[in-house]
Amino acid sequence: MRLIRNASGFVLLFLMTAQMGKAQKVNVKKAFEHAEKQTDLMLSELVSKTNANLVSPRTLEKGALKLVASKDWTSGFFPGVLWYLYGHDHLAKREEEAKKYTAGIEKEKDNGTTHDMGFKIYCSVGTGYQLTKDAHYKEVLMASAKTLSTRFNPKTGVIRSWDHSKDKWQNPTIIDNMLNLELLFEATRLTGDSSFHKIAVSHANTTMKNHFRADYSSYHVVDYDPNTGAVLKKTTHQGYSDASAWARGQAWGLYGYTMCYRYTHNTAYLEQAEHIARFIFSHPNMPKDLVPYWDFNAPAIPDEPRDASAAAVISSALYELSGYSKSNRKSYLQKADQILYSLSTKYIAPEGSAKGFILLQSTGSKPSNSEVDVPLSYADYYYLEALTRKSKL
Repeated sequence: MRLIRNASGFVLLFLMTAQMGKAQKVNVKKAFEHAEKQTDLMLSELVSKTNANLVSPRTLEKGALKLVASKDWTSGFFPGVLWYLYGHDHLAKREEEAKKYTAGIEKEKDNGTTHDMGFKIYCSVGTGYQLTKDAHYKEVLMASAKTLSTRFNPKTGVIRSWDHSKDKWQNPTIIDNMLNLELLFEATRLTGDSSFHKIAVSHANTTMKNHFRADYSSYHVVDYDPNTGAVLKKTTHQGYSDASAWARGQAWGLYGYTMCYRYTHNTAYLEQAEHIARFIFSHPNMPKDLVPYWDFNAPAIPDEPRDASAAAVISSALYELSGYSKSNRKSYLQKADQILYSLSTKYIAPEGSAKGFILLQSTGSKPSNSEVDVPLSYADYYYLEALTRKSKL
């Protein structure tokens, strides 16, 4: 390792071991071939299991495939997996599969009870639209953006995340919510209606002001007074503690502000993303393979579960961020490659296993002992997005 002291006197730790100094070569072709075979297995498993109520696979529970309804926040990821595979192989059968599973999510366009519209609709319908330019998909996206906008409170400046647990929070906003802004930005791009863009910018700015600590780590949940916009408390729901750095939360922040820069070219967002990246990769608890523990401050490190889903999100974000950063492009590409190499070699499900999931060793919610050390649909989605971005470099 090498310690570098900058002009301000802060010590930044860079993981520049001899091993990581050599860029790991990611075998994108092999990784996609593995994903294709696993997904075909998943589709065969789903033949007798999906129905009008359970439309999409989420994880394995005691070795059995767990499916969820369209209202579940993870419902859009498997259709997105199919769309990314179609974008790679261009097989007509894959397009039909993607359309079939996307159709099961579309009714969520009118569900205004949750902030997860981007995860559900944009990762499925939105990914499909990018490949097909289907006019119907555009209509669904616009309806979804309008529904999501109803959760915006001008007094707080943010989109309300949850309606549940009203005994805990009044107007909670979670860092995950940054990912839903892509739907709003895209809605303005598609229609010219700036109202969606303005809501997304307000949410991003308010989150940047209130969610981040001095070291650019992020809180998970910030609760606002819905009448005044005052911050009531900063806490966690899925991290180790209120003051800890929940790994996937840091990944959401990195991805979110990189995406915000794409749509706005506001350098404040680019700088925020680079600050978050610096926190992630200078943290002494980041493992050498760059697949983080579920929380950077988890007490039993190194005997804590990893989170491959956080790693996949970080890798995908870094490939995009490398295209915007002048001074750190090479470093971001190297780290993205290292993560993708680790995922595709050490965290991959053996062919023919895991009911067709692609990655293993993700962590959903460790404090709830829920989905710990299991495959997760969103890990697979962001892994394939990272592979797709890598293949297009």
